Amino acid sequence: MYIAVTLATVATQFLERPELSKTTRTTYELSLLPLLKEYGSWSIEIISRQTLIEYLLSLSHLKYTTHHKHQAILQSLLNFAVEQGYLKSNPIRGLKQRQPDKEKGEHSTDEVVRFLTSEQLSLLYKTVACDARMNAVVHLLHRTGCRISELLALNLEDVDLDKNKFQVIGKGNKQRWCFYSQDASTALTRYLQLGRHQSHPALFTAQHPVTGRISRISYRTVHDYWQQFTSSYPQLLSVRIHDLRHTFATERVGLMGIEELRALMGHESIQTTLRYQKVTSSKAEEVAQRALNALIDTGR
Repeated sequence: MYIAVTLATVATQFLERPELSKTTRTTYELSLLPLLKEYGSWSIEIISRQTLIEYLLSLSHLKYTTHHKHQAILQSLLNFAVEQGYLKSNPIRGLKQRQPDKEKGEHSTDEVVRFLTSEQLSLLYKTVACDARMNAVVHLLHRTGCRISELLALNLEDVDLDKNKFQVIGKGNKQRWCFYSQDASTALTRYLQLGRHQSHPALFTAQHPVTGRISRISYRTVHDYWQQFTSSYPQLLSVRIHDLRHTFATERVGLMGIEELRALMGHESIQTTLRYQKVTSSKAEEVAQRALNALIDTGR
């Protein structure tokens, strides 16, 4: 006899996962509460994409950043339902997030430069560690700052494995060197030993599941894998592959001259590189303010 599984039942299982910290579980519970009040008794199978879109629209009173968090947690819940076999697919997969409403005084402070926090980086590395190819891709993008198109265009012979560097052809057909760290070298070596197909010259290869043909991996395939690895974590849902390049730059502002960073990034205009300096100044201001507030709280 078939018994319908309710949204509330799936949400309870989702929240009881042992890997969730207490604070994360509390955040998820508060975010999902309005949804469960409205649809908790419904069978999860009959909750349509349109129903969920209308629910998200009903949260228009929330700041757009908070709205993004609610949508990300809902995405994660539905991905969990798919993993557990309650749904065949996530009904809101690919749904775009709400944009800032300027009439409400909302402005995106992250429209130009989006970078990963240390917590997001740690989670991302942990997530892709099981896949030698994606682990190498993530390490090289983060440690060199190269563009994904530049990395995927490389052949194995283009990489100097002894000196941890490779040369790419960037925008304007300009060549530049990219240098990577020892942890990226370790990840790349593991991929070369375990995941790369030797019969093709490309650095990153793929095998067609039907024909068995070996080819250079496409951006679309990498993007699909990226989505697969990040979609289960609300903290990573809004993160793009290109954000690893932004992260590389923001980590190095202040540690080297702006012209040197411009050369590493392959920027044609110095103004493009200066964007990262503004981001770093903003981060420093936030840290300074938190420190000041902590001193005030302790009465010093």
